[in-house]
Amino acid sequence: MYELLAGGVVNVLQFKYLLPLFAGTLAGIVGGALPGVTITMTIIVVLPFTFGLDPLQGLAAMTGVYVGGSAGGLVTAVLLGLPGTPSAIATTFDGHPMAKNGEPGRALWLGIWASFFGGLLGGLFLVGATGLLARIALQFGPWEFFSLFILALSMVAGLVESSLLKGLISGALGLIVTIIGADPVLGHERLTLGIPFLAGGVDFLPVLIGVFAFAQIMTEVERHGGAATLAATMERSAKLAVSHLRVIWEVVSRPVLLLWASIVGVFIGVLPAIGGSAASMMAYDQAKKISRRPEKFGSGIPEGIIASEASNNANVGGSLVTIMAFGIPGDAVTAVMLGALTIHGIQSGPLFISQNPTLAYGMFAAYLLAHPIMVLLMGVGARWMVRVTTVPKAALFPIVLVLCVVGAYALNNTMQNVYVLLVFGVLGYAMVKFGFPLAPFILGVILGDQIELNLVRSIMTDANPWLFITRPISGGLLLASVLSVLFALWQHRRQRRAVAAAEGEADF
Repeated sequence: MYELLAGGVVNVLQFKYLLPLFAGTLAGIVGGALPGVTITMTIIVVLPFTFGLDPLQGLAAMTGVYVGGSAGGLVTAVLLGLPGTPSAIATTFDGHPMAKNGEPGRALWLGIWASFFGGLLGGLFLVGATGLLARIALQFGPWEFFSLFILALSMVAGLVESSLLKGLISGALGLIVTIIGADPVLGHERLTLGIPFLAGGVDFLPVLIGVFAFAQIMTEVERHGGAATLAATMERSAKLAVSHLRVIWEVVSRPVLLLWASIVGVFIGVLPAIGGSAASMMAYDQAKKISRRPEKFGSGIPEGIIASEASNNANVGGSLVTIMAFGIPGDAVTAVMLGALTIHGIQSGPLFISQNPTLAYGMFAAYLLAHPIMVLLMGVGARWMVRVTTVPKAALFPIVLVLCVVGAYALNNTMQNVYVLLVFGVLGYAMVKFGFPLAPFILGVILGDQIELNLVRSIMTDANPWLFITRPISGGLLLASVLSVLFALWQHRRQRRAVAAAEGEADF
């Protein structure tokens, strides 16, 4: 394993791979630092530029976007109090107060170095656990894969912030999208509405681009709110000088916090479609619970920044484990990476490492190398990145939208994909307006084909439906699905009670 990893590092250090890794990391940092321009939107914009590259070049670029974007969100979270990405929300709790207290450089670099160390700890898990989990996945039959995908849907539907019902409806709509076209057994057309190009189904990448990018842009265009002025931003950016040895010591002198936050991030990353925002919030909560001074959280203390940033970068490693070992996207970003693998004719999943060892260990190496590159780029460009955050959204969003349309068209060089993007963009916008979460919908679109395919395979292999329950792994996964939904119901009910109690106290 170590020889393959060393070979992967040497391979990625070649200029033809190092350049896309640099470019992707820079794009991720800039995209992550722009509030409203998420990592998902950034990687969608980068995707069309990878079509002409070989698989490792394209995946190195996208890995760089993922790592850079996860760290880039802290720039505006610290300096402006506006999280550049959802995963940086918890960073604002202590990062922005520290910056306002006259230490923006310390706050910024605490986050950057915590991201660096947390990401490397996530990398250890990525390299060490992917092969083991892939070997376990080789024991899976169609019953186990069906149950695993059901578990993924139940978890993401249950862990949404809005109502559980809306989460389940959103996931069901995603599943319906996957049955458009010919069925996998008899080839009969389903839900094509007499439109010829729907006979082959719809590609999920235009759906993904439309639902996330278009809906996000329209939501941000509608939203009005204040941001720091250019003068205030530049005044803070002028105070970014800091002693790196002192900041690094502040991070590594809290090994229990750093390790535990990274473990939380990795664990949340492995769970499909939950995402870095949940990881950082959970790690922040854990840091507060184990702290000797929990009352100080929110006033600008290092522990809050370290916990949030270490967890959201470790989360990237966990998400990559899921896509490489099981072929399930951990979040929307890895969904795009899964699509890129498919475009290049590469099947991710249990056999991915054994069939594509050069590519797999090249991805490991790209992930590990992206972290020192991120630190280097942050050190060189932090002051200038703050200026980028002042670009008017009226100029930024039309450019992003055009790049999204170009990306959808470039997939198959057909206008049909552009029409799919627009239709699902409107649908995504409507879902956001009415409070339906997008994550279950996207996961339903991604997993629907595999759920149906494995269901058909299992029934054709043995028509006994009890095998889904009596096979130990399959039964355990289905039990976990039921427990996930029950836990979500209990959690939502407790939340409603807390809100009702708070409203009742406010009335007195």
